[in-house]
Amino acid sequence: MAFALPGVTLPAVVEELLSEMAAAVQENARIPDEHLSSLKFIFGSSAIQALDLVDRQSITLISSPSGRRVYQVLGSSGKTYTCLASCHYCSCPAFAFSVLRKSDSLLCKHLLAVYLSQVMRTCRQLKVSDKQLTDILLVKKKQEAQKV
Repeated sequence: MAFALPGVTLPAVVEELLSEMAAAVQENARIPDEHLSSLKFIFGSSAIQALDLVDRQSITLISSPSGRRVYQVLGSSGKTYTCLASCHYCSCPAFAFSVLRKSDSLLCKHLLAVYLSQVMRTCRQLKVSDKQLTDILLVKKKQEAQKV
């Protein structure tokens, strides 16, 4: 079973690991320890933090009738971050600094949690109108602009 993240280009080893994890969850309803070890090796402490977010059901997929999909992740700090899996983006400061600016991380813990929640099929889902989704995104954009 191939695990496809539309529009996202991750290193092949990460794609393969996520695919194997998805197959294991489908077959055994759990992720094998060797996959968890690989996840920790690739992502370091972010893997544990991402799994914690998944365990706490902190990831919500918000979708609209037009097919737009946005993930919101309630971070450990209590802030909600917007993730766009289709273009490999998170609104958190760690993503901007560690992933984009320094390029020393592949993903932030929030985006990794989104991918893991897809693999584990634990993502909460919320269906909203196109206008409601636009309003959600505009509120986030206004909040970010006020910080500057």
